[in-house]
Amino acid sequence: MTERIGVLGGTFDPVHHGHVATAVDVRHALGLDRVLLVVAGDPWQKRGRVVASAEDRLALVRCAVEGVDGVEASAVEVERTGPSVTADTLEALGGPDRELFLVLGADAVANMGTWRRLEDTKALATVVVVERAGDLDVDPPGAGWRAVHVRVPRLDVSSTDLRARLAAGRPIDGLVPPGVIAMIRSRHLYTPTR
Repeated sequence: MTERIGVLGGTFDPVHHGHVATAVDVRHALGLDRVLLVVAGDPWQKRGRVVASAEDRLALVRCAVEGVDGVEASAVEVERTGPSVTADTLEALGGPDRELFLVLGADAVANMGTWRRLEDTKALATVVVVERAGDLDVDPPGAGWRAVHVRVPRLDVSSTDLRARLAAGRPIDGLVPPGVIAMIRSRHLYTPTR
């Protein structure tokens, strides 16, 4: 029997309720067995802008998905050396008994033209374009992609805003799972003293 796996990658710097809600909604909408939140080990397109270490970001994601049915953290990119490339990740996660679904926000789909090994990615997964209210209707660039669109609730929370709030000493309660907040505090992440 083929396992249907969603792959939701990102820097998760830090992870928030929007990430988890997207994973849960996509899993339900497409009848996936599970969704993996794949933490970017070396996000080459964001070099110099990632604040927390890959290990800290992975720990935060593990905490965020604890107890969430069918949603798991994946260390596949953190454990691999070199830049995080989607095609490499999909190859590592794939297999004859697995069908992969690459979960991307509309902004990430619009940026796919800049990816490394983009053509190789086509055969590795179905692209799931996550649409929130107000997003542009986009599709992967060029022909030959398998793509589906899933609408999810728009939660106006971003990792960029969370980092700014934390740096300014403002609360993030309600935007991030409580266990993640506790871990951010205990590890002194995203604060000016770090």
